[in-house]
Amino acid sequence: MRITSKRLDNLCFVGTTEAGHSVVMEGSAVEDGVKRGPSPMEMLLLGVAGCSSIDVVMIAQKQRQDVTDCQATVTAERADEAPRVFTEIHIHFKVFGRNLKEAAIAKAVELSAEKYCSASIMLGKAAKISHSFELAEAQT
Repeated sequence: MRITSKRLDNLCFVGTTEAGHSVVMEGSAVEDGVKRGPSPMEMLLLGVAGCSSIDVVMIAQKQRQDVTDCQATVTAERADEAPRVFTEIHIHFKVFGRNLKEAAIAKAVELSAEKYCSASIMLGKAAKISHSFELAEAQT
């Protein structure tokens, strides 16, 4: 895996993956108050949300759960002083579907957290990570 990061101006950078996908990142808002992209630390949390959500959906589908949507909300606390690492991260999943079994989704969340989500397992070496979920019936 290889990415590049190139400065656009001030504290704004564009990151590009090997496959050519790009994202703008900005450390802080420029003078006019407009921030053009997430901060690198927000990008880490986006990665955790994406990685764990993919796991939850894939595992639930293998359990023959009719998942129609999955939303992850990640909240985090950071250390007050540099390096301002994450100290606590909480991932809450809202899983939408038809006739979902709570035990199956609980197992999917557990497997993601403990075995499959590389991003959250890696960050878990520095921060306390917790998970929760709720089920919602899909709208017909």
